[in-house]
Amino acid sequence: MLRALYSFVFRLALPLVLLQLWWASRGNATLRGNWRERLGWVAPSSGPVIWVHAVSVGETIAAAPLVDALLRRHPGCRILMTAMTATGSARARALFGDRIRYAFSPYDTPGAVSRFLDRARPAALIIMETELWPNMVALTEERGIPVALVNARLSERSARGYRRIAGLVHPMVAQLAWIAAQGADDARRFREIGASGERVSVTGSIKFDVVVDSVSRASAERLRRQLGESRPVWIAASTHDGEDEQILAAHRRVLERWPEALLMLVPRHPERFEAVAQRIQAGGFALVRRSAGGDDALAPGTQVYLGDTMGELLLLYGAADIAFVAGSLIQRGGHNPLEPAAWGLPVLAGPHVFNFEAIYAALDEAGGLVPVTGANSLASAVQALLADSDLRRRTGACALALIEANRGPLEAVLQGLAQRLPVLGASPP
Repeated sequence: MLRALYSFVFRLALPLVLLQLWWASRGNATLRGNWRERLGWVAPSSGPVIWVHAVSVGETIAAAPLVDALLRRHPGCRILMTAMTATGSARARALFGDRIRYAFSPYDTPGAVSRFLDRARPAALIIMETELWPNMVALTEERGIPVALVNARLSERSARGYRRIAGLVHPMVAQLAWIAAQGADDARRFREIGASGERVSVTGSIKFDVVVDSVSRASAERLRRQLGESRPVWIAASTHDGEDEQILAAHRRVLERWPEALLMLVPRHPERFEAVAQRIQAGGFALVRRSAGGDDALAPGTQVYLGDTMGELLLLYGAADIAFVAGSLIQRGGHNPLEPAAWGLPVLAGPHVFNFEAIYAALDEAGGLVPVTGANSLASAVQALLADSDLRRRTGACALALIEANRGPLEAVLQGLAQRLPVLGASPP
């Protein structure tokens, strides 16, 4: 009953949702061209696929080791990856190229989801982290297609929200064939909102299985030569509105002590690239945009390097000495700190990290995290790390050691999927 009401309300809102998509797509051909996919009109599949849904960039990064492993173990495997955002889709394409298919996920109306299922023909659905939609889960499961939630996390804040709509959430969670939770607290919360105990396992986070390959390392070395090998370089990654001002204020203080220092500033969403560029220039900083291209070395006077391209964050981390992970100076919950940790960088973050609370706590305990609270403490932390190369190396080494000590959840996830998803326990689809 509640799902029917939810679907009715979603249908009523759909014209406004499409209008918002049109408005956001002005000047962006990618967004403008995907409205048909969002209504379920994806390219027909010639055979069954494994549908992997990763809402945006963070979930796509988390899915990368899993997708790579599935392709290796099942050479004939056809994977369709969906995302809700253009940044997530772009990151997937950068990671996997033509090895898999891509589409934008359907809006969660019965018609859009049914059309998608008819055309995509999934044999299994793997959802990353917490991206649960009632019709997506219900209509997929009702067709006998098993649904697994992998790398699942559920903060206490999100669990409280789910409890308020228990009548809608409980049956949806109960339909999941398996939940591979990142931690014991996540598993407990999923059980509390309706998951069957025998269908919930604690596997750890497959984000710890992130690998920096030789190609990425070579690309990062080339970029660092362009930026300047001897100059101090720090990165502020995945920033949101309300953080850029604080980061630029911190960089102004850093420049007072290290005039040659370079800040790589990487906004989370591409629609903010232009506004952030204008803010940097309005602050009087000498700016170079990555989208300008070219292989020439940056001028020594460049103060801010704007990462206004998509799918390159891992590369940019590799060219830095210190990483600040944003979404944490405002109440967005922080972003994944394990990519900079995999490069052996000291990780800085603000106080709001509830999206990855267990990972940040482990990173802090390991000695790889430097907590900050705002512009002044961020500037002080960057200055302290730049002034002490031994401290910088030790902190980065502690961050990398945490990664190495926690590798392995991917194998547990793959075994669990093989047991619960028939398509992965038998011959490849």
